[in-house]
Amino acid sequence: MERVTLNVEKRDKSGKGNARSLRRSSIIPAIIYRGGASMPLQLSARELSQFISRTAGEQVIVDLKFSDDTKQAIVKGYQVDPVMGNLLHVDFQEISATETLKVHVHVVIKGEAIGVKRDKGMLQHGIREIEIECLPDAIPGHVAVDVSSLLIGQTLHVSDLKLSDNIRILTDPEEMLATIINVKEEVVVAPEAAAVAEKVEPEVVKKGKKTEEEAK
Repeated sequence: MERVTLNVEKRDKSGKGNARSLRRSSIIPAIIYRGGASMPLQLSARELSQFISRTAGEQVIVDLKFSDDTKQAIVKGYQVDPVMGNLLHVDFQEISATETLKVHVHVVIKGEAIGVKRDKGMLQHGIREIEIECLPDAIPGHVAVDVSSLLIGQTLHVSDLKLSDNIRILTDPEEMLATIINVKEEVVVAPEAAAVAEKVEPEVVKKGKKTEEEAK
């Protein structure tokens, strides 16, 4: 598993006002959790943005380097401005090399299925991530799923995954990862037939003779 070092500082002040002030100074507020405890942090917006962009979708162990200490952690989540796209806040979870932890890893589809390439079917994605439990060093950056051999009607489930023996999958084994579905051909109406259909007028009741009710 990839490891990255980020320089961080303890953050003495909290609150939205302080957070906005930090961001104006190109500093991103963050927090690190350990059990029920937490510690406010701050780090360079440029350094953090580069890290998030480079490792997006991957699980990475982060060495948070303080002036007098280093803590190992993983990113549990981050907030992004919905309009500007700028990072607003990051949550870290402190980890121990000797303790197992539960994390979510992304599922990445690999290959082109026979049912798509040869038989003109369509690949349908299932869940995009799974939850696992293992020691930090065993966490995969992502889980690759090869769909090359799938035919129309065939499905890959979580139970089909083959991970290391030291990784326990917590996600429901019946969850779908990928399947190949048959694409029904659309019925195309010939232009001539469509034109004829448009010219057909609705049946008109002939006038001239009154009905029995009208005669009354």
